[in-house]
Amino acid sequence: MVFLILFFSFKLGAQQMMPLPLNDLSAFKPQAGNWKVAGSVTSPFTKDKEHHKLDYTAGAGILVNDNDAQHNSALISNLEHQDLDIEFEFMMPAGSNSGIYLQGRYEVQLFDSWGKAVPDITDLGGIYRNWESDPKTAYAGKAPMTNAARPPGIWQKMFISFSGPRFDANGKKIKNARFNKVLINNQLVHLNVEVPQPTGGPIENNEVSRGPLMIQGDHGSVAFKNISYRTFEDAKVEATNVSYKYWKGPYEYDDDFKNKKADLTGKSPEGITWDVSPVKDFFALQLTGDLQIPIDDNYYISTIYNGNLAIYIDDQLVKKISRAWDWDRPAKSTIMLKAGKHKIDVYFCRADAWLPPAIGIFFESDKLALHGIHARSSLQPRETTYPILVKLDSKPKVLRAFLDFNGQRSQRLTHTVGVGDPSGIHYVYNNSNGSLACVWRGEFVDATPMWHDRGDGSFKPLGDVVFLTNEPQLDVVTDPSSPHPKTYEEGRFRSRGYTIDKSSGAPVFHYELDGMKVQDMCFPDAMENTLIREIKIENTVPGTRCRIAYGNEIQKLESGRYLINGRYMIELADPSGATLRKSEGFAELFINAGSLPIRYKTIW
Repeated sequence: MVFLILFFSFKLGAQQMMPLPLNDLSAFKPQAGNWKVAGSVTSPFTKDKEHHKLDYTAGAGILVNDNDAQHNSALISNLEHQDLDIEFEFMMPAGSNSGIYLQGRYEVQLFDSWGKAVPDITDLGGIYRNWESDPKTAYAGKAPMTNAARPPGIWQKMFISFSGPRFDANGKKIKNARFNKVLINNQLVHLNVEVPQPTGGPIENNEVSRGPLMIQGDHGSVAFKNISYRTFEDAKVEATNVSYKYWKGPYEYDDDFKNKKADLTGKSPEGITWDVSPVKDFFALQLTGDLQIPIDDNYYISTIYNGNLAIYIDDQLVKKISRAWDWDRPAKSTIMLKAGKHKIDVYFCRADAWLPPAIGIFFESDKLALHGIHARSSLQPRETTYPILVKLDSKPKVLRAFLDFNGQRSQRLTHTVGVGDPSGIHYVYNNSNGSLACVWRGEFVDATPMWHDRGDGSFKPLGDVVFLTNEPQLDVVTDPSSPHPKTYEEGRFRSRGYTIDKSSGAPVFHYELDGMKVQDMCFPDAMENTLIREIKIENTVPGTRCRIAYGNEIQKLESGRYLINGRYMIELADPSGATLRKSEGFAELFINAGSLPIRYKTIW
């Protein structure tokens, strides 16, 4: 037996995703010339669904399909995989169509589906059908759960977790291929979807243990960047020959009991489990067994437990927890293990009875997927809270709650109002400074954090949320080069609540700033798939301006449009008063306030 610990840490960690290099095309097989590497890519925003090309410049880091009638081959990777996690960013022009095939045989659609109400298998994220007519072999495909598409010309994100089919020693298939999870722009579109046959247009119409990635090249243009992946071996860590020692408690820590004579000893028929204890509370256990490690690798050990827990491998401490429980945020410990048999000791004790006992020990590695080594009896499913989702009817809904800006608890906003619209276009307004905090499309909000049990006052927007700003937007300056305030000085801003617009049922927010009276209203344009904002100011003070957007990069487009951080667009009703200011990697878009309302669209 050979055992080596290279390093150990209690830090939170993640398995390594390998970048797919895009400095050239050496990661792929030769193709017809339509696939190129580029340094930058853009595409005009348009609702014209005719096929449009991508505009790109020379360089590296971005993969582009620039096809025509003579050059339109698929791109096939040198990499071949069985089980694979892959994530990437992609951009499509208006009306474009492509697809990525796992093992070259199972397609996830790439399509410009922005604005479509109900997606089908041909839309972005659809698992495509095959072309068989025999009912025994035909596969109808699987539509995505939701349309997560962003507008054409904007970078989007996709994550796919895929498991290939399995075959017995005689080559007979014993398990179908499966999409474990597919996320598009952080929205779940597939979960545990089996695919019994290759989908339409595969590299070959058969099923194999390993195959390449393949990207369609004969349909529309598409670009990719930041591609990274993880492959998995078909193996697991196992704990066998487990024996136990039992001490009648209560005990706080393993050092309190492990050198004492045990009250009971025996074999654990189910392996690592607390269930060998004759009681559920006030006891201590030592579980000792053989740990079978299948391959040399870095291993990441996480735990779920109710009680104090310590884990030793070959008599060396790997993990020790002094808290009473850990379910929601299991920390990972990192250890390098050689293939072979090792000794594992698990110490577990309970000095209280207010939570049920639980031991869950999970292993994963750079090459092995996450899996448990404990018995099923040791970690019963936790009671889950049915989510409290706020549904909409035929009228807009206004809901006051806290918002974690950028999803960060440290950036919680406490004077926010969520506004949901039946069109499916929603936003959060910050009533403490008159700013538009975020926008999103789809379902409204998950109010579970606010209303379940004692609650914490917050809700979560559902869908692909665009966080806009947590800083004031309106200001008065004498010098146009003056920096924009991060907060208002005390006394400048006074919220006057909101009224309801009789025609639309939407709220109109009111506040006072430096003696000016401001009315601020947002309303969705379902036909255009945008959110329109209109700010009316009474007694406008000279030098009043509104910072419409800010970020690391703001790109001026056509027709009064600006692309913000490559993520969303602003379209100004009157571009003549706009100023784009850039300095030291930071950009700000201002519009001067006059006698007419400030009016613009947010497009995402």
